[in-house]
Amino acid sequence: MYAEDKILIGCNESENVFLLPKLANRHGLIAGATGTGKTITLKTLAESFSDMGVPVFLADMKGDISGLAKIGSETEKIKTNVEKYGLAAKGFKYQAYPVEFWDLFGEKGLPVRVTLSEMGPTLLAKILNLSEAQTGVLNIVFRVADNNSLPIIDLKDLKAMINHVVENKAQYESEYGAIAEKSANTILRSLITLEDQGGNDFFFEPALDLNDFIRVDENGKGIINILDAQKLSLSPEIYSTFLLWMLSELFENMPEVGDMDKPKFVFFFDEAHLLFDDMSPEFGKKIEQIVRLIRSKGVGLYFISQSPADIPDDILAQLGNRVQHALHAYTPKDQKAVKVAAETFRPNPNFNTADVISELGIGQALVSVLDEKGVPTVVEQVDIVPPQSYIGAIDDAMRAELINLSELKPKYYEAVDPQSAYELLLNKIEEDSSLESEVVPETKEAIEQAIEESHEAPAEPAPQVEEPAQEAPAQPAFGLGDILGTVLGGSQPANGKKAKKSETQKMAEKAVAQAANTAAREVTKGIMRGIFGQMK
Repeated sequence: MYAEDKILIGCNESENVFLLPKLANRHGLIAGATGTGKTITLKTLAESFSDMGVPVFLADMKGDISGLAKIGSETEKIKTNVEKYGLAAKGFKYQAYPVEFWDLFGEKGLPVRVTLSEMGPTLLAKILNLSEAQTGVLNIVFRVADNNSLPIIDLKDLKAMINHVVENKAQYESEYGAIAEKSANTILRSLITLEDQGGNDFFFEPALDLNDFIRVDENGKGIINILDAQKLSLSPEIYSTFLLWMLSELFENMPEVGDMDKPKFVFFFDEAHLLFDDMSPEFGKKIEQIVRLIRSKGVGLYFISQSPADIPDDILAQLGNRVQHALHAYTPKDQKAVKVAAETFRPNPNFNTADVISELGIGQALVSVLDEKGVPTVVEQVDIVPPQSYIGAIDDAMRAELINLSELKPKYYEAVDPQSAYELLLNKIEEDSSLESEVVPETKEAIEQAIEESHEAPAEPAPQVEEPAQEAPAQPAFGLGDILGTVLGGSQPANGKKAKKSETQKMAEKAVAQAANTAAREVTKGIMRGIFGQMK
């Protein structure tokens, strides 16, 4: 709650614990076991930042944070705390907050899209779990694209670029180093999984402009940007990498502002352990650098996790404002986590911090913030101030109405497919008349013409195979529908017989085989060019 030009986090019988706005960009931590009140604290802080005109970003992992958009209602517990601590006199009132809903899948919010060029090979390699050698090949692909003005916007662009680089490896290896086809094939297979997780919707245009997160409404309240992460949480690599990309973009693009009276933007990172699980040293250094320096750009970072032990020590040391909800101590591992949490606070002589952590009730927490001199205060046990908005999720009808009313809907709602690497490579092939006979027909009309020509042309000898080929019928054993279905990812001809085909048809079948089994990719220059025509 924003009161007395400060953020009131919690109260006890003798103390009111305030977070000073000018020190809110010194970052923070909200920790505690499931069901102990972390979401309440998150909502209370988000409301307070909004009230003082600071935009906020947070992820909604369970759907219940959406209640920020709805006026709160009185419960017995809220009524008790409001009366006990005189919160009404301090300005507590039930109200709704300005909210913008976002969703990487475009189902429960405005679509969030990022181009692969913006994401970059390093973060993409993290999503795909690539090895060092595979990451090296991916870096070469992106470097070739940059040097040849071939924008990699979406997954079909990346597939086209990988095939282009492998096809022309003799040309590029002298400048960029060895290009292993096996690594390229592994990347292509990994992209199939990424597509299944929604990559075709996420990596696209129009790309998210993070400046659209940093807005206030007509009343001067900061917009609370809520990323619906219920479905996204099933793809933790995409979730954590997307949020890491956001941090990187904010760090690289926001200007230095020095010390301010309040933050320009506050970023809450829920389920923070997903970012640090199996983190490489390279990423660890990158995150540590961002956390250390981004505060000078007016950005406050707040990590949310079950235990401080989930956060690396170098980063934990930079989180000056801390809220610790209850932790259970049933096992030796739990007891160790409680001890770690207790040691992160400046001791209070009135109680044993480790003992209290295990005894806290729902909605209670241990809180320590930075004072005027930037020194952590003695830890206090408090009741967290209740949210003024609705506790729980809003219904789908209200969410849909708010999305439809968004002033950003015309900008982001419809996807756009601009000319990029895929199209530019195809144009290059089409403009090179010397390669015309090597390119698989791409359009329906071209394939129909190829079939008609094959009917008129003399039958060619069947290709040599390990087992004798079956007798081919006089006419092709499959029609236009079979060719289209096969080339675009369908099955082989129904009867499985080896037909006598024109050169064009044989080229088409080879292209299909390569698209269906990238691991066995041993292709000629013409075949690879044919695949470009069938990737879309």
